[in-house]
Amino acid sequence: MRARLGPPLSEAHQNKMAPAAGAKKQKKKWSKGKVKDKAQHAVLLDKATSEKLYKDVQSYRLVSVAVLVDRMKVNGSLARRCIKDLEEKGLIKPVVTHSKMKIYTRAIGDS
Repeated sequence: MRARLGPPLSEAHQNKMAPAAGAKKQKKKWSKGKVKDKAQHAVLLDKATSEKLYKDVQSYRLVSVAVLVDRMKVNGSLARRCIKDLEEKGLIKPVVTHSKMKIYTRAIGDS
């Protein structure tokens, strides 16, 4: 034998409950985070960049791989090669030479 749970809900009562059921909070979504644009740096030294490098580097007080990457828009390995070349030509002189990071400055009056 089945027990009855009470009188069936009236039409007006069901209409009142419908908006309340739909107004439940949605689950919070995880944020996607900030998306950084991929840098398009040169991997080969073209003539214009080479001329700019030799001209501008004489005015830099600090020369490092990060500085060349930022200002010349070249990748890190090319920046290291450029620094080695600039040192051989006497345009820059070392300030700190560490295995991880080398810091240079412009060579003034040495050449």
